[in-house]
Amino acid sequence: MPTILITGASSGYGLETARHFLAKGWNVVATMRKPDTAALPRSEMLRVLPLDVTRPESIAAAVAAAGPIDALVNNAGVGVVGAFEATPMAHIRKVFDTNTFGVMAMCQAVIPQMRERRSGVIVNVTSSVTLAAMPLAAAYTASKQAIEGFSGSLALELGHFGVRVKLVEPGYGPTTRFAQNTDIRVEDLIPAAYADFAGPIFESFAKPAMTTREIDVAEAVWAALHDRSGRLHFPAGQDAVALYRARLG
Repeated sequence: MPTILITGASSGYGLETARHFLAKGWNVVATMRKPDTAALPRSEMLRVLPLDVTRPESIAAAVAAAGPIDALVNNAGVGVVGAFEATPMAHIRKVFDTNTFGVMAMCQAVIPQMRERRSGVIVNVTSSVTLAAMPLAAAYTASKQAIEGFSGSLALELGHFGVRVKLVEPGYGPTTRFAQNTDIRVEDLIPAAYADFAGPIFESFAKPAMTTREIDVAEAVWAALHDRSGRLHFPAGQDAVALYRARLG
């Protein structure tokens, strides 16, 4: 059976994607910074490995331990919400280290084996913020938009070797912690001058018209991974699908 390596599989989209592929009979390598199997089903087809995508030595060790990888899902991510002017550059660099450079580093680590076999799929999970401009998410959007452009170019580059690259773009999911894996509070990033502007926005976050379920993302990853039409974008969730269709006109 084929093997899929998923980053950020301890919770949320990554966890549900791991469960989904196990149910489909795949060998799953679920990676996370602090290995925890409590939420994962017991299965001989599952391996849990430590992985910090911001550390080259951690990436090398995880990829070596995983063995041949047929599919890579770059799901690990860090969120940040707040006024851009109040967001410390040190924190923005942390966001890019995971969301952008971490994805690129994982791709570099697995591309050689896929290229040599002339097969494989890389699925990069971004966000619906890449489909339409959203306020109070400038730094986060930039980190994800970079991967959108990167993936489009990489798809053309690796297509020559039979390796496919796809994008999955989840919509807003209130059950997930958008600012997970961060050490900065949202309230610290909203100066008094922004209070009137930010208030209604956070109220809309609390009562979204449409939300994205974790299974929506897992199913989108499954569809993207099996797609051979050359399609790059796979929005996940009703809100993301609506934004994607609006962009297409």
